[in-house]
Amino acid sequence: MTDIPMPERNNEGFLESAERWTPRVAEVIANEDGIDLSENHWEIIEFLRFFYKEHEVSPPSNRLFVKAVKERFGEEKGNSIYLMQLFPGTPAKTACRIAGLPRPTNCL
Repeated sequence: MTDIPMPERNNEGFLESAERWTPRVAEVIANEDGIDLSENHWEIIEFLRFFYKEHEVSPPSNRLFVKAVKERFGEEKGNSIYLMQLFPGTPAKTACRIAGLPRPTNCL
């Protein structure tokens, strides 16, 4: 799975350059976290990449991440439980790392 050249990452596993991200890189990073990417994961990853392109920033906190997902996809997907099931730990941080985006500013 890791036989692809990985872009440079920082000590927390975030890409140094969001432009170096590819879906294959996302799969490798997700695999490191024990996550097998499904259609539901990709929906959120693509949303995050679009969000970043539009706002030039990752959602700054878990709370704002949940709110943004809720505005885009509705109550069923825009809630902490759903996002924690997809991206364990701190969903915004985990999802942004897999999506190749900078670390959210207010995530622990």
